[in-house]
Amino acid sequence: MPSPALTDQVFLDTTADRLAALPAVRAVTLGGSRAQGTHGPDSDWDLAVYYRGAFDPADLRAVGWPGEVSEIGAWGGGVFNGGGWLTIDERRVDVHYRDLDSVEHVLTEAEAGRFGVEPLMFHLAGIPTYLVLAELAINKVLRGDLPRPDGYPEALRSAAPEHWYGMATATLAYAKAGHAPKGALTQVAGALALATTQTAHAVLAARGEWVTNEKGMVERAGLGGMDALLAGLTPEPRTLADAVTRAEALLRETLEAARS
Repeated sequence: MPSPALTDQVFLDTTADRLAALPAVRAVTLGGSRAQGTHGPDSDWDLAVYYRGAFDPADLRAVGWPGEVSEIGAWGGGVFNGGGWLTIDERRVDVHYRDLDSVEHVLTEAEAGRFGVEPLMFHLAGIPTYLVLAELAINKVLRGDLPRPDGYPEALRSAAPEHWYGMATATLAYAKAGHAPKGALTQVAGALALATTQTAHAVLAARGEWVTNEKGMVERAGLGGMDALLAGLTPEPRTLADAVTRAEALLRETLEAARS
């Protein structure tokens, strides 16, 4: 692939200006690995447009960048309510839509310890609505002004671990009672993976650490030991039941350590 014609900074400035000029857009941010300084040379660029009122994806399409631009709500609605996969100056760029009215509501709710969990493709456990707070806390604002959370809300730090770990324990209880006795290896493995991801959310919330996606989350939470447990699964009912029991202990102990 030929080298991009623009330097990264010129590309970013030019793109941010063009996005900020779209009708209804109030701010543009840089997210993902490039906002956190963990990117590689081939990492894509994650940008978000924060809009107020009637944002029309047709205005983004009209810019003429190659790629796909979704309608509002096409990615499931809620937090991830749409966006685009684009190529700009030979760079892969993801553009996410963020409705400022929705973001401000989620911020208010999260500061009171309230949140929801939404299904999203490629995410085992779904995403918490407070993900938008994580973005506000971590991402770089390129254009405009945005509210910023004042640290990790204590009410959320209290409520989120209970919610996520409650889901994890229910997931494992069903696997032990419903899937393990039938030797359903695939379903037990899936339940273990799901419960591990749910507990990772619980652990990181207990620590007051922001999460923007599931990448690397299990390791961050200190739950990498689940890999060996999953690798040793065989379809015998007793083996599967034992694996679930061992998982229950590991997840419980890891969360207890995070709370201490």
